[in-house]
Amino acid sequence: MMSTRTRTYITVVIVLAGLAVSALVRVSPPFDAAAARAVACFAAFVLLGELIAHHLSSGAAGSISFVPTLAGALLAPSWLAVVGVGVSHLTAAIIARRNPVKTLFNIAQLALAMSIAILGYLAAGGRTVLTSEDLLAAGANSLVVPFVVMVALLFTVNSWAVSAVIASSQDRRVLDVWKQNARASMVNDLLSSPVVWFLAWTYLRFGPWGVAFFTLPLLGVRQLYMTNHQLEQVNRDLLELMVKAIEARDPYTSGHSRRVAHYARLIARAIGLNGREVERVAIAALLHDVGKIHEVYAPILQKPDRLTADEWAVMQTHPIKSAELVSTVSHLRDIVAPVRNHHENWDGSGYPDGLAQEEIPLGARIVLFADTIDAMTTDRPYRRAMTEAQVRAELLKHRGTQFDPNICDRLLGSPLFGLLFAPGHKESATGPAVGTPSPRPRVVANV
Repeated sequence: MMSTRTRTYITVVIVLAGLAVSALVRVSPPFDAAAARAVACFAAFVLLGELIAHHLSSGAAGSISFVPTLAGALLAPSWLAVVGVGVSHLTAAIIARRNPVKTLFNIAQLALAMSIAILGYLAAGGRTVLTSEDLLAAGANSLVVPFVVMVALLFTVNSWAVSAVIASSQDRRVLDVWKQNARASMVNDLLSSPVVWFLAWTYLRFGPWGVAFFTLPLLGVRQLYMTNHQLEQVNRDLLELMVKAIEARDPYTSGHSRRVAHYARLIARAIGLNGREVERVAIAALLHDVGKIHEVYAPILQKPDRLTADEWAVMQTHPIKSAELVSTVSHLRDIVAPVRNHHENWDGSGYPDGLAQEEIPLGARIVLFADTIDAMTTDRPYRRAMTEAQVRAELLKHRGTQFDPNICDRLLGSPLFGLLFAPGHKESATGPAVGTPSPRPRVVANV
């Protein structure tokens, strides 16, 4: 059921959209049959783009309909372009039988974004280009800056409006949702904006058939991208499923690997790794305990008492088993070393290989932090979860022995450190995370 906060937000967006469209009606230049034909042409391609939109992981959807949307607005910068795009989205929603409330919000936020974008375009000196056959020359003279303003405003208003409603409905921070959905795609969309100019020029020179000739291959490329995205999502879902199946054998481990992956992602970002490196570290963290699926670990994991020396020796082999399993998947072979060495300590006292300092793969050092932080912040039968201050103190205490001192300093000095303790990021747990704490006198950690 939709929350009161979400309903209120949607209502506010609808009211703002109405005000923005009204303001645009007041300042829109006159339009004629040529403008109506241009809007209708690009509205048809908006409809096609919406019908093949793909869904993103947090509930938003991605499509290339922004290209014909902006092309229509460039050719006819008026309220007519807003109406044309709105009708396209409504038609797509009816055909796809989408949720009426979501449809209403999508149309409202798009009308708001388009109206503000076109108002910005006109305020910056933009004008209709339907009377100019040489759009390239016209743009070189006076339309580049207004066009950039329009593109920036459309993407900014649209991405934040959508992120806000998703955050409201999922009780998350707007910035977190925006980073997940819009930050990467916004860069790609901005880099694709010259295609908008090209399509508008194509319409002026060759008409609707020319636009179709160049747009249909673009849609094909988009479909290929969507297929690749869906395959990547399937791979991630399968990894999650495998981890859940492993954790299901011990109720105390539920959610551990996913939390460790979340923490590892934040830590990797805090020390400045790039996007791809962050995701590879997160996958290594997700799979760091997959070796525990072997039957030899089952009785040890379920044992309520302290481990014997022999049992502890068996448990210390689980990173090797995890690495062996991960190595069987070809596209995961680059994370085999981080999985194998996630229990290596900075001073060389860890296992299974006794690596020290820079010998330990960077990903493994990050996973060690994440794994230990999850252990410290999970309720145990013999103690409550540690607070942020207590965790900070423990990390400093074992800086340079268990933990990489450089990562420790950068993590503790980063604003992202506080996000490790943000509400909603840790699932409830009532017992030890995975296995039993090491018998050595060291910071609380998982085995």
